[in-house]
Amino acid sequence: MNKIRHFSPSQLIALTFAGLILAGALLLMLPFAGREGAGLSFVDALFTATSASCVTGLVVVDTGTYFSTFGQLVIIALIQIGGLGLVLFATLFSVLLRKKIDLQSRLNIQASLNQDELDGVVRMSLKIAKYTAVIEGFFGTVLAFRFWPQYGLRGIYYGYWHAVSAFCNAGFDLFGHYQSLTAFVGDPVVNLSIGLLIILGGLGFAVMRDVLQKRNFQRLKLHSKMVLTVTGLLIAIGMIGFALLESRNPATLGSLSTGDAFWASFMQSVSPRTAGFNSVDLNSLRVPTMILTIFLMFIGASPASTGGGIKTTTFALLLLNIWQVVRGKSECEIFGRRIGEETLFQAFAITSLSLLWVAFATLALTCLEDTSFLAAAFEVVSAYATVGLSTGLSQHIGTASKIILILSMYAGRVGFMTFALALAANKPSGHIHYPKEHIIIG
Repeated sequence: MNKIRHFSPSQLIALTFAGLILAGALLLMLPFAGREGAGLSFVDALFTATSASCVTGLVVVDTGTYFSTFGQLVIIALIQIGGLGLVLFATLFSVLLRKKIDLQSRLNIQASLNQDELDGVVRMSLKIAKYTAVIEGFFGTVLAFRFWPQYGLRGIYYGYWHAVSAFCNAGFDLFGHYQSLTAFVGDPVVNLSIGLLIILGGLGFAVMRDVLQKRNFQRLKLHSKMVLTVTGLLIAIGMIGFALLESRNPATLGSLSTGDAFWASFMQSVSPRTAGFNSVDLNSLRVPTMILTIFLMFIGASPASTGGGIKTTTFALLLLNIWQVVRGKSECEIFGRRIGEETLFQAFAITSLSLLWVAFATLALTCLEDTSFLAAAFEVVSAYATVGLSTGLSQHIGTASKIILILSMYAGRVGFMTFALALAANKPSGHIHYPKEHIIIG
């Protein structure tokens, strides 16, 4: 226990995810994890456990047909724990056992929830557990009633299983044969329920709490205002863009009625924001639509949520900083508030590191596999942003490529800044300041 205390919060987050992934992989290797009495190989089990723990959704085998009920329950447990964080679950157990939450534990919770303030993190953990139970329970019941006529008693299981997968922005499904939600392309109940689960899970718990407490946009914190504004704009842009680009494609929207096309556009705008469900055939998308989807995946969800990507606030800060430079202003402002330079530096650092990793991983995949640049980039961004949308490449790649995607999912879920802080923690920082000199740019 004393050794654990020597780890920084960033190191602990990285290690807990690694431990969760390894435990999940070992369970999925058990013979009874598969329907045919054969578990996965270590690399495939590690890939699946990473995808579930990092709430991604990329698969090397079909979840609905390959795994037994035990294997599916292992996957959904990994999704739930990975979506909320192992530190949060440890906190809930400590509260249930009436154990005292010490300062180090509170610091770990603060880092896990990505909060600026230490005060109230335990109360927030309890609220997160309550929000999760209510949201997953409500929409799980709605989906269970919807699936009951079609799947019988198994429809109840499907309803709650997919509610957890959607709220945690995982994108795993049990419908089999890699079809995801294509059988429900025009179903308003399924699309609206799954879509709202994805959106709520991707907003972040701090935003949900702020909205429930204040219920007035003007009174919300700046973070909540930015998240809600950017989320709404991205959903609208994604829907309009997808509808315009695919309206004449007979393999996607072209053959659908107006109502079905609306729901398909809605799902394919919401899902790339790190959820991974698809209601149309991704292999039939036009190249511009693939690029739009990659763009939405890269941005992802919001901080302290169940989603990945560089995050909506990071994207907003990049645009605000560009607007600041164009206008020749010395400070970055929005909603009557000023953004600090340190926050802007972090946004650029996160984006730069993410772009570098995506470029490296895409280059590696194109060298290792017989695939196009666009297909490789789509798979890499989907892995790094913990989305899970796939054109099927993951099921046909070699071990080296799988390891690259595993590292991409892990880095994307833990976060590059957290990962960098974990490596740099406890290293002494210098106090030498060198002379400043101007560099010509642009």
